[in-house]
Amino acid sequence: MTNRRIERDLLTFLFTLIALSGVGYECASVCAYTYPQSSTQTSRVSLPADPIEAFSFDSIDGETIEVSASAFGDKQLTVLCFLGTECPLAKLYANRIIRLSQEHNEIRFVGVFSNVQDSAEEIQTFANDNELSFEFGKDHSNVIADQLDVLRTPEVIVLDKDLTIRYRGRVDNQYLPGVARSKATSHELKDAIDELLAGKSVTVSQTEPEGCLLGRARKLSATDSDDSKNGAPTEQVTFANQIARVLQRNCVECHRTGEIGPFALTDYDEAIGWADMILEVVDNGRMPPWHASDEHAKFSNSRLMSDEDKRLLHQWVEQGTPMGDPKKLPPAYVATTGWNLPREPDQVIAMRNRPFTVPADGTVEYQYFVVDPKIEEDCWVSAAQVIPGNRAVVHHSIVFVRPPDGVAMNGVGWLAAYVPGQTPLKFSPKRARKIPAGSKFVFQQHYTPNGTEQTDTTKIGLVFAKEEDIEFEVLTALAINQNFEIKPEDPSHIVSAIVRGLPRRGELLSVAPHMHFRGKSFKSFLKFKDSKKTLVHVPQYDFNWQHRYQLADPVPLQDLAAVSIDVEFDNSKDNPFNPDPSQYVTWGDQTWEEMAMAFYDIAVPIDMGTGEAETEADESFVEPESKMSPADIAKIDAIEKKFFEQFDANDDNQIVRSELPRSTRNWGFRDLDFDRDGEISRDDIRRAATIRIRNQ
Repeated sequence: MTNRRIERDLLTFLFTLIALSGVGYECASVCAYTYPQSSTQTSRVSLPADPIEAFSFDSIDGETIEVSASAFGDKQLTVLCFLGTECPLAKLYANRIIRLSQEHNEIRFVGVFSNVQDSAEEIQTFANDNELSFEFGKDHSNVIADQLDVLRTPEVIVLDKDLTIRYRGRVDNQYLPGVARSKATSHELKDAIDELLAGKSVTVSQTEPEGCLLGRARKLSATDSDDSKNGAPTEQVTFANQIARVLQRNCVECHRTGEIGPFALTDYDEAIGWADMILEVVDNGRMPPWHASDEHAKFSNSRLMSDEDKRLLHQWVEQGTPMGDPKKLPPAYVATTGWNLPREPDQVIAMRNRPFTVPADGTVEYQYFVVDPKIEEDCWVSAAQVIPGNRAVVHHSIVFVRPPDGVAMNGVGWLAAYVPGQTPLKFSPKRARKIPAGSKFVFQQHYTPNGTEQTDTTKIGLVFAKEEDIEFEVLTALAINQNFEIKPEDPSHIVSAIVRGLPRRGELLSVAPHMHFRGKSFKSFLKFKDSKKTLVHVPQYDFNWQHRYQLADPVPLQDLAAVSIDVEFDNSKDNPFNPDPSQYVTWGDQTWEEMAMAFYDIAVPIDMGTGEAETEADESFVEPESKMSPADIAKIDAIEKKFFEQFDANDDNQIVRSELPRSTRNWGFRDLDFDRDGEISRDDIRRAATIRIRNQ
């Protein structure tokens, strides 16, 4: 461990619990739906030396757009911009391309819309929404895209006066599939333009474009009854008879008008344009969004697509995406509107009394809104739903309970959350969350700009239960380890942690892991006296999806010795989401730092009381101070001294909740109050420091 890392002592623990400390961290997802390059895609060969053939096409208003040597006029370069009306990255980069065009009157910019699913009306709306200031038109039947071998939107191609390609690829590297850096670190299009205008050769003349596969026009393939296996004719797969149902089962919940999906998959004309993109994200395991393996526990909220549905999608695309007989279409998808709760909510609370404005692009830090729900008596919540005011830009929203000062509360205060693809929180009979009287709610909002300025007012609806009907309180416990340092270029760094204060009675209901961009995989284990069992395995963790894995069969707690996690990080250059593989990485709020933690929903008997009958944390790996080195003892002394100098306001060698900052007194206190006496003593701090130093 470096000295720099050692300086980050236990004080960090109090201030950086995710979602609970009141400190926002960098929003890093481009959109809830972003798409990776196909793992089988190869880079193009070097740029052709010969000029491209001149071409022309029509603008939306019928004017001819000619791209030829004679059409340059006084322009020095032509930049072809291949865009799509619904592709998230195309939306984000549209404004950047427009700004470049406005800065360079000596360059001609031309917008080309090649997606078969982009209608003239949609293209015009896109142009109006983004204030597109240069000429643009529809590339019917992908003629231009095919001629120039364009694969994705957005892609840009820079031509000189001889129609020779001098640069092609992405605009810059700020937005990648699943990643939005706070700013670009390379500016390939701008650099190419500057070099060409200065009469220089282009340093980087080609990059692989990032974004959505073009929706290409297709020719239907005839079904050959003689081409068969074992004498059976080839099955005809059509949108009407099979694919519409596949999409309804797996996609349309989010991919419909007004939902988080950036495009709708409710009708044939849209679906055929996204057919290749659908196959890519399904084959890569990105969609439907679900990342836990089914080899261990079974989940009641699983979103895995069946092998049969995948087969049907592939066969449909291979056959040319036929429509089929419209009479065989299923009934239209009926979406739940309003509240999806057992009944209308008893109380609805908005995050604030005015909308929050989400900018068109850039990075939006996590936003925190504190609201007083005016709860005057202790109450029990049996169901809750968080509804975003604008699903197009709300990646996720989590609502926490912040009890009044001095009021004890089980768990970390998690109330409910909105994450695309997850169902509202509904407990089985006799289970509920308790909200102490006088509590406030904290809304944690993760916004993802989508190319145009938006507004949002998220709200939560609560269904209350009668206390006499409740037998089990649902609380959220935490497994967390902040004492780690990941070395540069380390492809597999494992961090372990246990759930502290695990109740001895009750049931484990769900698991929700959390890491940042270097998160690679996650495992949760059940530890018994003489054995260990894997509960949940997430082989490919994805920061963009904050899943709660809800167990189909809750786990009884009485036989457990502990619940633990192993979190794996990839800090190598092979991790495409890695902000910087050359850096040491430690715990921190920002997404270029890391977190190793998991939330556990647990149902405990209501008669247990706060903090009653908890298991002792498995600290067998921690040696007593008497066996520690003088250097480690010195570290413990320094942590103890610094902690009490900062927080022991009355110098009585005991720290109570009121002496801690408001944002931390409710969330980190009980993890340091080992004897649960309501005060943090010097022995408590030394014990916590010993655990963390020996686990470094």
